[in-house]
Amino acid sequence: MIEVIPAIIAQNFQELEEKIRKVESYVDGVQLDIMDGKFVDNYTWPYAKPGKNNPAELRNLKTKLNLEVHLMVEKPEEAIEDWINSGVKKVIFHFESSRKIREIIRKLRSAGIMAGLAINPETPIEILDEYVSDLDEVLIMTVEPGKSGQGLLPETLAKIQKLRQSYPNLKIGADGGVNLNTAPEIVRAGANILTVGSAIFNSNDIGRTIKELKHHKYLKIKEKNE
Repeated sequence: MIEVIPAIIAQNFQELEEKIRKVESYVDGVQLDIMDGKFVDNYTWPYAKPGKNNPAELRNLKTKLNLEVHLMVEKPEEAIEDWINSGVKKVIFHFESSRKIREIIRKLRSAGIMAGLAINPETPIEILDEYVSDLDEVLIMTVEPGKSGQGLLPETLAKIQKLRQSYPNLKIGADGGVNLNTAPEIVRAGANILTVGSAIFNSNDIGRTIKELKHHKYLKIKEKNE
């Protein structure tokens, strides 16, 4: 089954709420892109200027959607308790951002929260081998993290394919440059989670775009064969 998850980049809580409202009739969950201006150049809520906010504010959201966060932040271990207490269902963090990967995974799973590990385009997939058995998802960045609207890096498709060959049952996400044109080749490579940002939120008809992503000819064939 192929999952399509809208990725939300928001500068403040109001923008976050507005974007959730735009998609909540069409999906089961969303991913919040969290950037601290250190691990990547951009800031988003709750790190956006002029000051920091509390991840626990997410508990005030009135939505039926499952929330997950993609932490593009330095030393996520320093903020992991805040995200555990925020009520999110899944936390994805970057291999490149921490030296305490096992500690973070252990804390998440002990709290009943799904754990995902993301890797940047230049990072070899072999580093994942020691962690895969404890993860709920591996997220392959198909662009450089931190900016919306980038084009898919073709070389990342080979990484997805190789990872799928090694781990047939693994949930593999692709994040960056995912749209109606690139989705079929991403799925063909082996991804079963499509994280989609600008292709959804820049669309003139968000509902139709999500529907087409979910029911693209190749994706539909893929689902029937599973």
